[in-house]
Amino acid sequence: MGEISTMTVATTGLEVQGIAFPAVITPPGSSKAHFLGGAGVRGLKIDDKFIAFTAIAIYLENDSVKTLAEKWRGKGAEECSDSMDFFRDIYAGPFEKFTQVVMLLPLTGDQYTKKVSENCVAYWKAIGIHTDAEAAAIEKFKGVFKGQSFPPGSSILFTHSPTGSLTIAFSKDASIPEAGAAVIENKALTQAILESIIGEHGVSPAAKQSLALRLSEILNKVEDVESKVPTKNYTLHDFGGDTK
Repeated sequence: MGEISTMTVATTGLEVQGIAFPAVITPPGSSKAHFLGGAGVRGLKIDDKFIAFTAIAIYLENDSVKTLAEKWRGKGAEECSDSMDFFRDIYAGPFEKFTQVVMLLPLTGDQYTKKVSENCVAYWKAIGIHTDAEAAAIEKFKGVFKGQSFPPGSSILFTHSPTGSLTIAFSKDASIPEAGAAVIENKALTQAILESIIGEHGVSPAAKQSLALRLSEILNKVEDVESKVPTKNYTLHDFGGDTK
């Protein structure tokens, strides 16, 4: 296989629970185009009925394909989906990621940060890196969301820099602001936010399946100059998000 150059990734948008995620965006605090890696719902089964709380999309900068292809080109969607290393190579990879969390039900900032913080701390303790720096970062994280409320259709936006900067932004609709509301400098938190979604105990199995399917197709069609994916228009049904 030849050396892969900087490339443009041709991909498609997705619709999840009526929320349209475009194929390409530029995240807050970044000048780089990011393509839609995957998307899915986060929800719980309550009294035998699946209740969807949020729709989540994960975007990756174009150069991520070059990095991921070195290890994962030639692998199938099922092999990627079953491998924690695959998802670790995404959330800990040396490239920008962008996560958009769209509310399907109303949520307060305190409600959101409570669960996310618990998941981050549990992950840090599991890998043995819960230090004073991480504890301080969590307090800053909670402070950014203090007094915030998120009606249906509003978004929480995270730009994950490989240098360790986490840019946080808010949107009352589907628009993507150019600048963030806050930046937290802590690499462990920057990775843990995305790990809580697509890691071993990730809160959105549907987003994980979507990432594995779409990225495996992208990586398996990588050429030396450009990568492309089939033009099929995926729906939530392809990724299990309409489970009842």
